[in-house]
Amino acid sequence: MNSRPAAGGGRWVDVAPARLTRWLDGFAERHGGPPQVTAGPEGLRLSAPDGTVAVLSPPPGAPAATDLPAFLSAVTAPRRLGLLLARKGAVAVGVADGDRLVVSKVDSRYVQGRTAAGGWSQQRFARRRENQAKAAVADGAELAVRLLLPEAGRLAALVAGGDRRAVDAILADRRLASVAALRAERLLDVPEPRHAVLVEAIVAARTVRVLVRDPVP
Repeated sequence: MNSRPAAGGGRWVDVAPARLTRWLDGFAERHGGPPQVTAGPEGLRLSAPDGTVAVLSPPPGAPAATDLPAFLSAVTAPRRLGLLLARKGAVAVGVADGDRLVVSKVDSRYVQGRTAAGGWSQQRFARRRENQAKAAVADGAELAVRLLLPEAGRLAALVAGGDRRAVDAILADRRLASVAALRAERLLDVPEPRHAVLVEAIVAARTVRVLVRDPVP
């Protein structure tokens, strides 16, 4: 499980679906007993007897639930997810069925790094870099059209990762409108896309994110 500070206070905890029941049992033990459960727009809100609050957000593609049994059933059920990762000219596209990667393709195109040179040289490198970046986006869009577009009707969600601007540019292709409509809010933080990174992204895409806030003294 990963834990990190949350904006506005509290902390985010990432819990794999298979470990969620154990985490919930531990939450009750640590905070004074079984929590009160209420459903809200952000997910399930658990209010513990000691004042600690945890909000469970359903992962991409999982339906909303009004109680813990339904939530557990929803997050552990297999879902078909589209994956689109883009960073530094590299693009990885895949389709996951449950925790299995069933379709995938990775492509990489060199994109010139920024230069500290000035004048004409800087302008020339900037134009070259812009052209290389556009070519990388075009390649990514073609991959998405080939792999994701035929699956659009069966995908529960599209989960993106990497550089947001690159992902936005790829999904701006008009042919991908039906795929872009499935895009989840979650943006995965991934290194330069490779096949192994794509496989790891499945786990991150299925993770339940929990916002935990301790009581104010």
